[in-house]
Amino acid sequence: MLLWFVIGYWAVSVAIGLIVALRVRNTADYAAAGHRMPLYVVTATVFATWFGSETVLGIPATFLKEGLRGVVADPFGSSLCLVLVGLFFARPLYRRKLLTIGDFYRRQYGRTVEVLVTLCIVISYLGWVAAQIKALGLVFNVVSAGAMSKATGMIVGATTVMVYTLFGGMLSVAITDFIQMIIIMLGMVYIGWDLGGPAGGVGAVVHQASVQGKLAFWPAPHWGAVIAFFTAWITMMLGSIPQQDVFQRVTSSDTEITARNASILGGVLYFLFAFIPMFLAYSATRIDPALVSRYLDTDSQQILPQLILTHSPLFAQIMFFGALLSAIKSCASATLLAPSVTFAENIVRGFTPGMTDRQLLTVMRWVVFCFTCLVTVIALNSQASIFSMVEDAYKVTLVAAFVPLAFGVYWKRATPWGGLASVVLGLAVWLLGEGWAPEALIPPQLAGLGASLVGMVAGSLLEARQKGGQSLQPVP
Repeated sequence: MLLWFVIGYWAVSVAIGLIVALRVRNTADYAAAGHRMPLYVVTATVFATWFGSETVLGIPATFLKEGLRGVVADPFGSSLCLVLVGLFFARPLYRRKLLTIGDFYRRQYGRTVEVLVTLCIVISYLGWVAAQIKALGLVFNVVSAGAMSKATGMIVGATTVMVYTLFGGMLSVAITDFIQMIIIMLGMVYIGWDLGGPAGGVGAVVHQASVQGKLAFWPAPHWGAVIAFFTAWITMMLGSIPQQDVFQRVTSSDTEITARNASILGGVLYFLFAFIPMFLAYSATRIDPALVSRYLDTDSQQILPQLILTHSPLFAQIMFFGALLSAIKSCASATLLAPSVTFAENIVRGFTPGMTDRQLLTVMRWVVFCFTCLVTVIALNSQASIFSMVEDAYKVTLVAAFVPLAFGVYWKRATPWGGLASVVLGLAVWLLGEGWAPEALIPPQLAGLGASLVGMVAGSLLEARQKGGQSLQPVP
């Protein structure tokens, strides 16, 4: 029954995406849902995009091993990212009426910076999307009781998500995300209530977690721990801001007020609901300690699904796996679309300026297809955990894209030289650190962020000085 439910739910959700795809007429519909989504839809797609496999499977597994201190990047850093976007970036970016985040870098700093940053953004999505595909393989393997291998599940999941994303773009993603947000919320709340009783209630679970030190959040009072904690926090909090999926939700809004409020609401909802899978996973230590011991050091991402299968009735299983599939599918579709759209718009179109809107739409769809194939291969060959694949994805955008975005929005003296120096220095220092001293006291991405900041200020001031003390206007 569970397997047939999964098959039926999957088919219906893909069909909805394909039906919505019939309304796509141009690149604005495909990349930004026609810039007309209301508050409740944008909030839903912000929440559903971020509530992915790492939230349901990766974060709880990491929490069981390391406690709250181990999940500072996500959900603490990631939810703060969305709040910061709403407070400081949503309105100024919405006013520019851009199609992609890469367009901002072109207008502000020129074509070279646009290409460099776009490539960094696209690369950052490889691990994130591969993590969702890897999670799909895990889910199909579990619900089929091993009849479908993880590899086959990855291929089937990636192919079906690609189909409606390829044809419907952001319009299909937004509508399906709205439906999936409802399923995620209902499923998480219900399964939390269902397993809370056998675990002794919320108070008992929280008390045991506190006694065992799992609720300790702040790092030990020495430099190494503090710097590592701070770096993990800002890697997702700041590195996630200059991302196409975040920008798409801003620009898909019907007004700038909607863009601001939806980002903040989505971040708050994500933060609150991310604790339910952690509560469920820790409940397993009280309900079935043997199950936790069996999977904790081998495949900790299996703990929560196996707990549901062995200790919940069929209806609870349906609610949980419905929520899990909704979370993965909404995140996978969004993260397939975002890099594909920006690659087509900011790389391909830049080399073929005479391209019509219909031709660009076709290119975007071909890039979705190619990107899906690439990340599926990565997922099939990766041995990394889902949490680490997502956490590592934002290092490159932290060192190459955040400073040029923030300074481009808020510092009037930012110039093309400053933007280029920021990207190049940030990348160079980060790559050198990863190659020569990945375990240094100052982590490579933190050193890269500092170099990016120095490059922006020094490059912009030097250019202004050479131009007689007057900073250049942004290059169109």
